Amino acid sequence: MLKKSPYDIIKSRYVTEKSRVLQNLCKSSSNRCVRKCETPKYVFLVDTHANKKEIAKAIEAIHAEKNIKVISVNTINVKPKSRTVRGRSGMRNAFKKAIVTLKVGDFIEDKV
Repeated sequence: MLKKSPYDIIKSRYVTEKSRVLQNLCKSSSNRCVRKCETPKYVFLVDTHANKKEIAKAIEAIHAEKNIKVISVNTINVKPKSRTVRGRSGMRNAFKKAIVTLKVGDFIEDKV
């Protein structure tokens, strides 16, 4: 069996409005329910065949210089959707998302 590189497992950050809300929940204190969320969460696009343990090890390997500790990983398989472009029907690609929860105090810097 071949070993996968961490960069083969983690494709990219998945930045949407909803993922930014998840990321900033640990900084928010406006709501009583939200105050309980102390751990930051980040969303990544991952390989469709990667499991949760591989994803956690890949995140820790990529950000090894910051000593990031992954607490949990939740995965979501997004199915392909039909699409019409210039009268021709086709399908969008399926992909897999991973919501990664880090230890309290850990964070990943945004490179914009």
